[in-house]
Amino acid sequence: MRSTDRWRLVLGRYAQQRLPAPADPDGERYELALDYLYGREYAGRGGRPTGEGDGAEGAPSEPTPGSLDPSAPSVVDWLGEVRELFPAETVETIERHALDRYGLTELVTDPEVLARIEPSEELLKTLLSLKSQLDPGVLGEVRRVVRAVVEDLRRRLETEVRQAFTGRLSQHRHSPLSVAANFDARGTVRANLRHWDAGRQRLVVERPLFFQRNTRRIPWEIVLVVDQSGSMVGSVIHSAVMAGILAGIPAYRLRLVVFDTSVVDLTDLAGDPVELLMSVQLGGGTDIAQAVGYAGQLIDNPVRSVVVLVTDFCEGGPPSELVAAVRRLVEARVTTIGLASLDGSAHPYYDKQMAQQLADVGMSVAALTPGRLAEWLAEVTAR
Repeated sequence: MRSTDRWRLVLGRYAQQRLPAPADPDGERYELALDYLYGREYAGRGGRPTGEGDGAEGAPSEPTPGSLDPSAPSVVDWLGEVRELFPAETVETIERHALDRYGLTELVTDPEVLARIEPSEELLKTLLSLKSQLDPGVLGEVRRVVRAVVEDLRRRLETEVRQAFTGRLSQHRHSPLSVAANFDARGTVRANLRHWDAGRQRLVVERPLFFQRNTRRIPWEIVLVVDQSGSMVGSVIHSAVMAGILAGIPAYRLRLVVFDTSVVDLTDLAGDPVELLMSVQLGGGTDIAQAVGYAGQLIDNPVRSVVVLVTDFCEGGPPSELVAAVRRLVEARVTTIGLASLDGSAHPYYDKQMAQQLADVGMSVAALTPGRLAEWLAEVTAR
């Protein structure tokens, strides 16, 4: 693509009379597709017409040229054009900008439009944030997006999470199962040294070795307490997927609680992340102390229990009550961890002062990906 063609895409309608026509036969289609969205950047800015203020004082301003562009497309047509012209990663970026930057809510309120959008985690975040405002007619498409994103996340996370929970590698025993993650490189070299080909300087491996994993079945209780305030939407999604995985591990008993200013026990839905996400109601205030207190009531055996609190620590109630609730758990010998985020990036905004107060009374505080949380839980429950 010529540099002038790139500038035409950047400048949009303002390049029409300043730059040569695009070399690409579809150049104008690219320009119109981008201008449909990014042309909104100029709306409401009070920009002056081209030439205003230029030239001698009192000289008439140059009038803004008219346009013979075709009629503006509908959102459905525009989205189809974007998906036809641009690669998938670019389409996701454009769709995200349409929703987040320009408030093009037709993308998630029109069933026909929503059906054309590629499911993504960013789209799901938007849908969950707007769920209370959505027309019932789009909920079928919302469910489709939820299911697609959940299945993708679960497929990526389940192997590493289950591996962390099914036991560590035994450094002394080998398994007949050929699992790449369990490959014993050093043992394989030792066992096959007699097959060293000196002439070709190559080791011929006739018998690869794989470690055997120790299996643990320790009856630990895990209480997952998830803040469903609007700022936690990414962590809510990953918590739902994590709960679905944990619920399928027989050696652990999972309880799932979500909260804002109320506490809702969703343990019955823990094994179904799709229904779980369709049930959460993002937004509202935050009463973390009440949720922690409720979690404490669910615990039968404190020394074999873990409370995982997923929150941004922005407490709406008196901080002293939250500190007291966490202190009670710690003094009862419940293992506690507070996660400022539980998602793929683990780079959250959170109330550091409140988090520090909880750390001071014995709560571990971190921001983790689901895989790292699984490793942490495996370490704790190995005792």
